[in-house]
Amino acid sequence: MRKNISKIMFRAVAVAVLILGVGCQDLLDLQTKTALSDATAFATPERIALTVAGVYDAAQSGTYAGGAVRGYPFGAAHVEQGDARGEDVFNTQAFFLITYHATYDGTTANNDWHFQTLFRLINRINVVLAGLDGATPQGAMTQTVIDGYKGEVRFLRALAYHELLKHFCRPYSDNPNAPLGGMPLRTEPITGASSAAAGVEVGRSTVAETYAFVLADLNYAESVLPETRDNVGMKITRAVKAAAIALKTRVYLHMGDWPNVITEGNKIASQSAAPFSYTPAGINLPTDPYAAFSTAGSKSNSESIFSIENSAIDNASVNGGLPTMYSTSAPPTGGRALVAISPLIWNQPWFLATDIRKSDTFVSWDENPAGTTGGKGGLFTKKYTDITTLSDNAPVIRYAEVLLNMAEAIQRQAGLGGAPDARAFAMYDAVRSRSVSDPDTDEITDFATGTDLVHSILNERRIEFLKEGLRWGDIHRLAQDATFNTWGGGIPAKVTSNMTNVRPLYTGDPATNDDIMANPAQRHAAIPYANKEFVWPIPNSETNLNPTLAAQQNPGW
Repeated sequence: MRKNISKIMFRAVAVAVLILGVGCQDLLDLQTKTALSDATAFATPERIALTVAGVYDAAQSGTYAGGAVRGYPFGAAHVEQGDARGEDVFNTQAFFLITYHATYDGTTANNDWHFQTLFRLINRINVVLAGLDGATPQGAMTQTVIDGYKGEVRFLRALAYHELLKHFCRPYSDNPNAPLGGMPLRTEPITGASSAAAGVEVGRSTVAETYAFVLADLNYAESVLPETRDNVGMKITRAVKAAAIALKTRVYLHMGDWPNVITEGNKIASQSAAPFSYTPAGINLPTDPYAAFSTAGSKSNSESIFSIENSAIDNASVNGGLPTMYSTSAPPTGGRALVAISPLIWNQPWFLATDIRKSDTFVSWDENPAGTTGGKGGLFTKKYTDITTLSDNAPVIRYAEVLLNMAEAIQRQAGLGGAPDARAFAMYDAVRSRSVSDPDTDEITDFATGTDLVHSILNERRIEFLKEGLRWGDIHRLAQDATFNTWGGGIPAKVTSNMTNVRPLYTGDPATNDDIMANPAQRHAAIPYANKEFVWPIPNSETNLNPTLAAQQNPGW
């Protein structure tokens, strides 16, 4: 229902589209012919509520290449881009292949529209914030309700800016105060030619300043958002206090600020031992690791803290939706089998054969049966199941991530050289033990040092969040970490995308990974951190129209 309303308001609310990354036609047509004035759009509680719902719609279904809806930025694309930049999936066909091979440039459509839709979302938020600043409390729409709306959209703005930081900027650990290393911080709405001209003058900030901006939005959101919502579905698709807190644990983790990861995490996981939970919002870690998935599960579960809603009416489309892109083409599923699970993670010794996440509940084979036009074979996730209407929610942050964020931060703060920290282990084990029942793998005595435990926490993240888009974030934040970086800190080596028979590579034998990496025909080489490809270029669609950012392009592009 929200999506229908959102679409109507998208046509009615005066939200200009001239922002970073617009096309030339947008310069000439700044306002839709059916648009209402800003004052009218924010005149009644009902219209304000619909306008805020429209911001979520912009987060879910920004247009791709000028018209198609492919889940940009957060309806699906953030997952697909985050996975394709890592080594734990491989592409069977052309979708996201440029991302996978890092052969992009300033004209690459997937990167271009990720940038554009993120900044269009940011501008939509700025327009709504300006309207809310002038809104007058009316009846049930008290100032508290208005402030809560502001918290929701500022939460989404923080999410958008952090997504930009991961793809278009070097990590915080590199040189956070380097001039022009971050993103342009836009807070003024662009609604016409004069405001557009002023917006173009806003240049890039530092990475540190961008992170501070993200945290300011999240701190405000935490202060005004409700603990929970009466509508069951909205508990995880409309931001609540726990969502702001959870996202802060991720942001501080990317900054390497271990004390603040712990401080924030303690607000929603303060118990010293399992079971961990956050009672005010009904958040906990279910014993079933699949509880947050399946079409029904993604709509209402106790683990998902925030997800983006997709529906039968408004979804990421067959050319971008998680169910079609990520599911097997073999009957009866009928997906497109475009993004498979890589043998590189499947064969890892720490991904045990008895792990529930290796069972047929979570994965299925695609044999590319005769008469189909699906993938080339391989293993595919079952986390997204609604092939028909693509209604599975797109995950953003789950309670399992909060616990693993905290586990890593607690152990790092306690020290790597000494014994494992008991609380760090308990949080790690809470996530792992629900999928791995062998007691020999669930003992703190299995780890000689804190370094060993952190390695296992990072490995657990790769298993637990496989096909949820988090892999690139970990590669990015750890690139400068001397102990825990991947492939020397750059873009990892990967299984090549043009193999025709991958089943023999899923052997369960860790030595097979070495064989894959030793064979140039089966390996796409790693890319060093120093190479320009580690960060995406600001798209040509932006630099051609924006002289400020054209002069502040990422080095080498």
